[in-house]
Amino acid sequence: MTADVHTAPSPTAQTFFGLNALLAWIGPIIAFFVTLFGLYPNTNTNPTLFGFNSEGLSGVIGRVSDYFSYFTHWSNILVAIVLTLIWRGSPHIHSKWFAVLRLDSLIMITVTGLIFAIVLAPSMELRGWEYASNALEHYITPILTVLVFIVFGPRRQLNYRFVLPALILPLTWVVFALIRGAIIHAYPYGFVNAAEWGYGTVFLNLVGVVIVGILFGLMFVAIDRFASKRQRAK
Repeated sequence: MTADVHTAPSPTAQTFFGLNALLAWIGPIIAFFVTLFGLYPNTNTNPTLFGFNSEGLSGVIGRVSDYFSYFTHWSNILVAIVLTLIWRGSPHIHSKWFAVLRLDSLIMITVTGLIFAIVLAPSMELRGWEYASNALEHYITPILTVLVFIVFGPRRQLNYRFVLPALILPLTWVVFALIRGAIIHAYPYGFVNAAEWGYGTVFLNLVGVVIVGILFGLMFVAIDRFASKRQRAK
């Protein structure tokens, strides 16, 4: 059932790679159009969090800029790109940089699902199409991505030395979110809201997230190593 990165995947694996990619695209696409057209009025009462853009065309730039500032969208779009390349059998999937991105996508989407479930979900108020995009981006894609990796691979792709490089993209998001937040005085999530909590608290929050990300990275490499050994033993 598993696929080796150097061989063609089985039809079943290919189907699940494609399904994973498709669902990972649909979630952020729905969220983008909801944001672009401002379908639902903002109910947020905290002025230091995203949402206070003008309605209609005058607020499009602000809404779209906010959209691309959410870690959720970064992680889902990365999963969509990575799984699309795997599904298409791109020659790039044999490279080291792709292996880093594959591990990066697993770490980021897992952190997305975990932080949402523990920290953000209790205070979320959803309406209409937001239920669909939220379910896809925060539950379905994170769970499916991890399960597809565990069951289908591809195998013999990850390495422990890729864990730290895989943190470059999420750390880039941190820098971007904090710099943009300092300029517009608003942040995507409460745990990075330096205007409300100060940079000291935000830094400690982010250190905790980074540690969790490293642990997940090590776990995914260990899974790949274990599954690869079992695959060779058959």
